[in-house]
Amino acid sequence: MDVGIKTFYSDSNGNTVSNPKYLERAMQKLVREQRRLSRKQKDSHNRNKQRIRVARVHEKVTDQRNDFLQKQSTMLVRENQTICIEDLHVKGMIRNHKLAKSIASVSWAKFFEMLEYKAAWYGNEIRRVPTMYPSSQTCSACGYQNPLVKNLHIRIWECPICHAVHDRDTNAGINILKKGLQVQSA
Repeated sequence: MDVGIKTFYSDSNGNTVSNPKYLERAMQKLVREQRRLSRKQKDSHNRNKQRIRVARVHEKVTDQRNDFLQKQSTMLVRENQTICIEDLHVKGMIRNHKLAKSIASVSWAKFFEMLEYKAAWYGNEIRRVPTMYPSSQTCSACGYQNPLVKNLHIRIWECPICHAVHDRDTNAGINILKKGLQVQSA
Protein backbone atom coordinates (compact mmCIF):
# COMPACT_ATOMS: atom_id res chain seq x y z
CA MET A 1 0.00 0.00 0.00
CA ASP A 2 1.34 3.43 -0.98
CA VAL A 3 0.04 6.47 0.91
CA GLY A 4 -0.12 9.94 -0.56
CA ILE A 5 -1.59 13.40 -0.21
CA LYS A 6 -3.87 13.44 -3.27
CA THR A 7 -5.01 9.86 -2.85
CA PHE A 8 -5.08 8.64 0.74
CA TYR A 9 -3.72 5.27 -0.35
CA SER A 10 -3.39 3.04 -3.41
CA ASP A 11 -2.92 -0.66 -3.10
CA SER A 12 -1.38 -3.31 -5.31
CA ASN A 13 -4.81 -4.32 -6.68
CA GLY A 14 -5.32 -0.90 -8.24
CA ASN A 15 -7.79 0.32 -5.61
CA THR A 16 -7.39 3.95 -4.61
CA VAL A 17 -9.08 5.86 -1.80
CA SER A 18 -9.17 9.60 -2.24
CA ASN A 19 -8.14 11.92 0.55
CA PRO A 20 -11.28 13.41 2.17
CA LYS A 21 -9.45 16.66 3.19
CA TYR A 22 -11.67 17.45 6.17
CA LEU A 23 -9.46 20.28 7.44
CA GLU A 24 -9.37 22.00 4.05
CA ARG A 25 -13.17 21.80 3.79
CA ALA A 26 -13.69 23.30 7.25
CA MET A 27 -11.01 25.96 6.82
CA GLN A 28 -13.36 28.77 5.72
CA LYS A 29 -15.59 28.30 8.76
CA LEU A 30 -12.58 27.90 11.04
CA VAL A 31 -11.00 31.14 9.79
CA ARG A 32 -14.27 33.02 10.28
CA GLU A 33 -14.75 31.72 13.83
CA GLN A 34 -11.14 32.44 14.79
CA ARG A 35 -11.42 35.97 13.39
CA ARG A 36 -14.51 36.53 15.52
CA LEU A 37 -12.61 35.20 18.53
CA SER A 38 -9.72 37.59 17.97
CA ARG A 39 -12.11 40.55 18.02
CA LYS A 40 -13.65 39.70 21.40
CA GLN A 41 -12.47 41.47 24.51
CA LYS A 42 -10.15 39.42 26.72
CA ASP A 43 -11.70 37.71 29.76
CA SER A 44 -15.24 38.43 28.56
CA HIS A 45 -18.16 36.02 28.60
CA ASN A 46 -18.64 36.42 24.82
CA ARG A 47 -15.00 35.55 24.19
CA ASN A 48 -15.41 32.36 26.18
CA LYS A 49 -18.50 31.43 24.14
CA GLN A 50 -16.61 32.12 20.90
CA ARG A 51 -13.62 30.07 22.12
CA ILE A 52 -15.99 27.13 22.54
CA ARG A 53 -17.33 27.64 19.00
CA VAL A 54 -13.79 27.47 17.59
CA ALA A 55 -13.11 24.34 19.64
CA ARG A 56 -16.25 22.71 18.23
CA VAL A 57 -15.07 23.27 14.65
CA HIS A 58 -11.71 21.68 15.51
CA GLU A 59 -13.45 18.81 17.27
CA LYS A 60 -15.70 18.13 14.28
CA VAL A 61 -12.69 17.92 11.95
CA THR A 62 -10.92 15.57 14.36
CA ASP A 63 -13.98 13.34 14.73
CA GLN A 64 -14.49 13.13 10.95
CA ARG A 65 -10.84 12.23 10.40
CA ASN A 66 -10.85 9.60 13.17
CA ASP A 67 -14.02 8.02 11.81
CA PHE A 68 -12.53 7.82 8.31
CA LEU A 69 -9.26 6.33 9.59
CA GLN A 70 -11.06 3.76 11.77
CA LYS A 71 -13.24 2.59 8.87
CA GLN A 72 -10.35 2.37 6.38
CA SER A 73 -7.98 0.57 8.75
CA THR A 74 -10.64 -1.95 9.83
CA MET A 75 -11.57 -2.69 6.21
CA LEU A 76 -7.94 -3.20 5.19
CA VAL A 77 -7.11 -5.48 8.11
CA ARG A 78 -10.23 -7.60 7.58
CA GLU A 79 -9.61 -8.05 3.85
CA ASN A 80 -5.82 -8.67 3.87
CA GLN A 81 -3.65 -11.21 5.68
CA THR A 82 -0.39 -9.31 5.15
CA ILE A 83 -0.20 -5.56 4.69
CA CYS A 84 3.02 -4.02 3.38
CA ILE A 85 3.51 -0.31 4.01
CA GLU A 86 6.34 2.13 3.48
CA ASP A 87 8.21 2.96 6.69
CA LEU A 88 7.72 6.73 6.55
CA HIS A 89 9.28 9.15 9.04
CA VAL A 90 6.19 11.36 9.26
CA LYS A 91 7.61 13.63 11.94
CA GLY A 92 10.53 14.50 9.68
CA MET A 93 8.25 15.02 6.67
CA ILE A 94 6.17 17.54 8.62
CA ARG A 95 9.27 19.74 8.95
CA ASN A 96 8.82 20.65 5.28
CA HIS A 97 6.81 23.85 5.76
CA LYS A 98 5.23 23.61 2.29
CA LEU A 99 3.71 20.16 2.90
CA ALA A 100 3.31 20.18 6.69
CA LYS A 101 -0.36 21.15 6.76
CA SER A 102 -1.34 18.57 4.11
CA ILE A 103 0.66 15.76 5.72
CA ALA A 104 -0.71 16.53 9.19
CA SER A 105 -4.24 16.67 7.79
CA VAL A 106 -3.90 13.21 6.22
CA SER A 107 -2.74 11.65 9.55
CA TRP A 108 -0.54 8.87 8.20
CA ALA A 109 1.09 8.19 11.57
CA LYS A 110 -2.27 7.65 13.25
CA PHE A 111 -3.41 5.45 10.35
CA PHE A 112 -0.29 3.27 10.59
CA GLU A 113 -0.76 3.02 14.35
CA MET A 114 -4.37 1.84 13.86
CA LEU A 115 -3.24 -0.72 11.29
CA GLU A 116 -0.65 -2.05 13.76
CA TYR A 117 -3.00 -2.67 16.68
CA LYS A 118 -5.86 -3.94 14.53
CA ALA A 119 -3.53 -6.36 12.74
CA ALA A 120 -2.51 -7.67 16.16
CA TRP A 121 -6.19 -8.17 17.05
CA TYR A 122 -6.94 -10.09 13.86
CA GLY A 123 -3.63 -12.00 13.83
CA ASN A 124 -2.44 -10.35 10.61
CA GLU A 125 1.01 -9.12 9.70
CA ILE A 126 2.24 -5.60 8.97
CA ARG A 127 5.46 -5.47 6.94
CA ARG A 128 7.42 -2.23 6.66
CA VAL A 129 9.43 -1.48 3.54
CA PRO A 130 12.51 0.78 3.96
CA THR A 131 11.88 4.48 3.36
CA MET A 132 14.45 4.96 0.62
CA TYR A 133 13.19 2.08 -1.53
CA PRO A 134 12.38 3.61 -4.99
CA SER A 135 8.87 2.13 -5.24
CA SER A 136 7.46 4.75 -7.66
CA GLN A 137 10.49 4.72 -9.97
CA THR A 138 10.85 0.94 -10.39
CA CYS A 139 8.91 -0.89 -13.12
CA SER A 140 6.80 -3.57 -11.45
CA ALA A 141 6.94 -5.74 -14.58
CA CYS A 142 10.69 -5.89 -15.37
CA GLY A 143 12.40 -4.16 -12.41
CA TYR A 144 13.99 -1.30 -14.40
CA GLN A 145 14.54 1.82 -12.27
CA ASN A 146 13.55 4.91 -14.25
CA PRO A 147 15.36 8.03 -12.94
CA LEU A 148 13.02 10.35 -14.88
CA VAL A 149 10.07 9.48 -12.63
CA LYS A 150 11.54 11.34 -9.63
CA ASN A 151 9.45 14.30 -10.73
CA LEU A 152 6.19 14.06 -8.74
CA HIS A 153 4.17 15.69 -11.53
CA ILE A 154 4.62 12.57 -13.68
CA ARG A 155 1.63 10.43 -12.68
CA ILE A 156 1.64 7.91 -15.59
CA TRP A 157 4.83 6.65 -17.24
CA GLU A 158 5.95 4.00 -19.71
CA CYS A 159 8.88 1.69 -19.03
CA PRO A 160 11.54 2.12 -21.75
CA ILE A 161 12.59 -1.55 -21.44
CA CYS A 162 9.33 -3.56 -21.43
CA HIS A 163 6.95 -0.73 -22.58
CA ALA A 164 4.50 -1.37 -19.74
CA VAL A 165 2.42 1.70 -18.84
CA HIS A 166 2.28 2.40 -15.10
CA ASP A 167 0.17 4.61 -12.87
CA ARG A 168 2.64 6.00 -10.34
CA ASP A 169 0.66 5.13 -7.19
CA THR A 170 -0.54 1.66 -8.24
CA ASN A 171 2.97 0.77 -9.43
CA ALA A 172 4.36 1.88 -6.06
CA GLY A 173 1.77 -0.30 -4.28
CA ILE A 174 2.82 -3.36 -6.31
CA ASN A 175 6.51 -2.71 -5.67
CA ILE A 176 5.96 -2.18 -1.94
CA LEU A 177 4.08 -5.50 -1.80
CA LYS A 178 6.91 -7.32 -3.62
CA LYS A 179 9.58 -5.79 -1.40
CA GLY A 180 7.52 -6.49 1.75
CA LEU A 181 7.15 -10.15 0.82
CA GLN A 182 10.92 -10.35 0.15
CA VAL A 183 11.59 -8.87 3.60
CA GLN A 184 9.15 -11.40 5.10
CA SER A 185 10.88 -14.40 3.49
CA ALA A 186 14.41 -13.21 4.33
